[in-house]
Amino acid sequence: MVNVERFIGAAIASIRDKAGNDCVVMALSGGVDSSVCAELAHRAIGDRLKPIYVDTGLMRKGESERICELFCDYNLTMVDAADEFFEVLRGITDPEEKRKAIGEKFIRIFEREAKKTGAKHLLQGTIYPDRIESEGGIKSHHNVGGMPLHIAFETIIEPLEDLYKDEVREVAAGLDLPLEIQHRMPFPGPGLAVRCLEEVTPDKIAIVREANAIAEEELVEAFSPWQCFAALLGLGTGVKGDVRLHGWIIAVRAVHSRDAMTADPIELPWETLRAIASRITAEIPGVARVVYDITPKPPATIEYE
Repeated sequence: MVNVERFIGAAIASIRDKAGNDCVVMALSGGVDSSVCAELAHRAIGDRLKPIYVDTGLMRKGESERICELFCDYNLTMVDAADEFFEVLRGITDPEEKRKAIGEKFIRIFEREAKKTGAKHLLQGTIYPDRIESEGGIKSHHNVGGMPLHIAFETIIEPLEDLYKDEVREVAAGLDLPLEIQHRMPFPGPGLAVRCLEEVTPDKIAIVREANAIAEEELVEAFSPWQCFAALLGLGTGVKGDVRLHGWIIAVRAVHSRDAMTADPIELPWETLRAIASRITAEIPGVARVVYDITPKPPATIEYE
């Protein structure tokens, strides 16, 4: 376990030392990792921190609006880049290619924004499991293996690179961050793109966004999962209103975990599963069926891609 007080002091000193007298651009997603980084960096270098939230068009329902509310005191810059991300994802179905396309687009946007302030450094919330999975070939995280080889920043500052998720939450508590942030459910950097198992399009993302919202509404408060979500798997056959439907298959996943290195599916009551399936098929046109994923990690990963 991490010594929180000692870690906070060392991280602030390290950020201050690496930044020098320069401005630092920061990738702020609103998750616990980047939120902890933002608070550490703000304490270290104050207004020389330039946090940027990129709306990729791949976010959860209401996510962008809520992030702007939570971080209004951080002088946050919001970049609407949905069209850019959908363009670079056009025609891509391979999960690794998706992650690398998204990782490069993120970097290019941060480079573009950095030019406006003269920032020479990029700060991001990479944690230890990101490095393990990227370096081990499990999957390329957009902020590690998915990053392009050539970037314009002199330094990438990663204060949390040796911490697991549960340790990051301890640091968040030590920094007195809001409980909503401390317990915020993990959300992948590539967003809903990795919950869409085919080519990513605005229409498909709209479907998985609504399904994901329903899954969270039904499961978060009642079962306190480490993570729960919905993913769009592909097309299948169904019936709606006595009419044959060639519609989408939605998978729902809910797991308990400690550090994301292993995870166990939650044994949900039948009534809950039926309620989720009924809501998703009734409220989202074009969805033909809903399945529940009971595979632990390993052999599966928590996310689908």
